[in-house]
Amino acid sequence: MTDGSGGLPEWKRLQENNERNSLLNIELGVLQKAFEQNERRRNLLRDYIRLLRPKHWIKNIFVLAGIVFGKQLLVGESVLLALQGFVCFCGLSSAAYILNDLRDRKADRQHPTRKKRPLADGSVSAGPAAGLAIILAGGCLAWAAWLDGKFAAIGLAYLVLNIAYTVWLKNQPIVDVIAISIGFVLRAVAGVVLLDVELSPWLIVCTFCLCLFLGFGKRRGELNELGEQASAFRKVHELYTPAMLDHMLSVTSGITVVAFLMYTLHPHTQEWIGNNYLLYTMPLVLYGIFRFSLLIQSGRAAGPVEVILRDRPFQATLLGWGLICLGIIYGSRLSEIVAGGS
Repeated sequence: MTDGSGGLPEWKRLQENNERNSLLNIELGVLQKAFEQNERRRNLLRDYIRLLRPKHWIKNIFVLAGIVFGKQLLVGESVLLALQGFVCFCGLSSAAYILNDLRDRKADRQHPTRKKRPLADGSVSAGPAAGLAIILAGGCLAWAAWLDGKFAAIGLAYLVLNIAYTVWLKNQPIVDVIAISIGFVLRAVAGVVLLDVELSPWLIVCTFCLCLFLGFGKRRGELNELGEQASAFRKVHELYTPAMLDHMLSVTSGITVVAFLMYTLHPHTQEWIGNNYLLYTMPLVLYGIFRFSLLIQSGRAAGPVEVILRDRPFQATLLGWGLICLGIIYGSRLSEIVAGGS
């Protein structure tokens, strides 16, 4: 029997069609496997990026305090150096986060949000994660040593402090928040040392007090988020209570405001900047502190990073304060540049 058009038997035509369909199915299977492999690679890359916690890199902005308050922001070489210091601390902090997640991965599985972290949900294995932490720590310390020996020493101290925090300090009430605050102070001091600029001790005190305030706010947010299960996730919550943390927030907020006032009123600050106008940014400072307390104590935010990244009024306050400070510190210098250019 033929097909009536090409003279081929029908069975032959059906055989050729089947062969073509088989080849097509094989090609589709190969393409599907390639697509799945590519998707797995992309997911793995995404998981490793999540492991680094890039959202938390915003904390390393304290490294840039030296270039702003040291009046080096208009110096190109200083900007490049400060940015390298910032990137170094991003790497060091990511290494510390990985080590912390490695140790806490079992407890994180009981947490409503942290159970989605790559090590807790099993999307990244412990061995490769540890290797990445070692590479980050070693590479960034070597880079820091190339930039400046003292800067590298501070970076090493920061890393040691974070290891101590992960292993022991985070389970000690009050000491845990002090350790976190010292880590932020080390960031600020590292930026100052790297640029070899002078920075007021009062600004360092202000940084420490502010970070105490933010740290106790973070603990208060954890209590709000976890409720009675908080102590199961973190031992230190066996001793922390909402009333105690609210008191700590009140005390540290007051100390932070006083420290900032002392910085703005200090003769060295006024001589260095050329005016006392930083004092008049106090309303924005107060609003930012009160706004943070409101969000944390009302349970509308779980910690500083969430407030900074999601709350529009707080973001507007922070941006406004930063721009005003830049204008106060660099206004006269910019006027000189404009006058010289004209």
